[in-house]
Amino acid sequence: MINTITLLIGVTLMYSTPLIFGALGGVISERSGVINIGIEGMMTIGAFVGAAVGYYSGNPWAGLLCAGIAGGALALLHGIASISFRADQTISGVAINLLGPALAVFFCRLTFDGATVSYPVPNKLPKLLGSGVRGMKANLNIDIMVLVALAFAVVMWFVLYRTKWGMRILAVGENPAAADTLGINVYRTRYICVILSGILAGIGGSAVTLGIVAQFSQTAIAGQGFIALAAVIFGKWKPQGVYKACLIFGFAQALTVVLGGGAISIPTEILAMLPYVLTVVSLIMFVGKSVAPKADGVAYVKGKR
Repeated sequence: MINTITLLIGVTLMYSTPLIFGALGGVISERSGVINIGIEGMMTIGAFVGAAVGYYSGNPWAGLLCAGIAGGALALLHGIASISFRADQTISGVAINLLGPALAVFFCRLTFDGATVSYPVPNKLPKLLGSGVRGMKANLNIDIMVLVALAFAVVMWFVLYRTKWGMRILAVGENPAAADTLGINVYRTRYICVILSGILAGIGGSAVTLGIVAQFSQTAIAGQGFIALAAVIFGKWKPQGVYKACLIFGFAQALTVVLGGGAISIPTEILAMLPYVLTVVSLIMFVGKSVAPKADGVAYVKGKR
C-alpha cells in the first residue's frame, strides 16, 4: 500500500512537471493580454529539439536550453502575427499548433534517417530520487525538473506581484491604453511575455523527451499543451493556481499508470481518457468562475482606447 502511494506521488510529480512549464507560459502571455493557445505546438517543437540536441551532444542540459530557444522562436512568430499585425490571436495560436508538430516531424525525418521517432537520448535529466535508490523511495522517481518547475512558479509569482516589472505586465493585460499613458511600452512588454511563454513551453516539452520517455515521437506531447491551457483557466491565471491545477491533472495521468498496472481490471481505453475527461469537467465546472485579464485577446492600437 505504501509503495503504491509513493508510486502515485512520484508519477504525479513526473507528469505534472511539463504541464507546469506550459501553464506558466500561458500565464505570462495572457497576463500581458495575448492569448497563447499555441502552447501545444511550442511544447512539441521543444520536445523534438531537446531530444535531438540531447542525443547528438550527450548533454541533456544543452537539449533543455535549445528546446527553450526553439519554443521562443515559434512564440516570436505568434507575437509578430498577433501583436505587430494584430491578427486574431486564437487563429494565430491554432496555426502555431499546426506548425509546431509539422516542423518537428519534418526535422525529425531529416535528422534521424527518415524516421518520425528520434533515437533515445544517451543521458536523461538527473534524478533526485528513484535512480540507484532502494525501497519505497525508488517509487518516487523524482527528477530535478520537479524542483525547477516549483522554482519557476515561485519566481513568476514574485515577479508578477512583488516587482515593478510585474505590475507593468498586469497593467498591460488589464488596460493597455492606460499603461501606455504612463510610459509603459505595451508592444515591447507583450513581445517579451509571449517569447518567455514559448521558452517555458519549449522547456516543458523537452522535460518529456529528456526526463520521461527519453526520445521524441509524434505522440510525445499528446495534448499536454491543451491540458496546460486548461490549467491556466482552472488556476485563474495565477502562478500558484496553475501549479495546483497541474498537480491535479498530473494526478489524473498518474492514476492511469497505477490503475493500469494494478489488480483491478479496467479497460485501457477508459484509463487513457481519464486525464482528458478531467480536463473537460474542470473547464465546465470552473470556467465561469475564472475571470481573464480584461485586455486578454484584444489587439492594442496605439492612440486608440
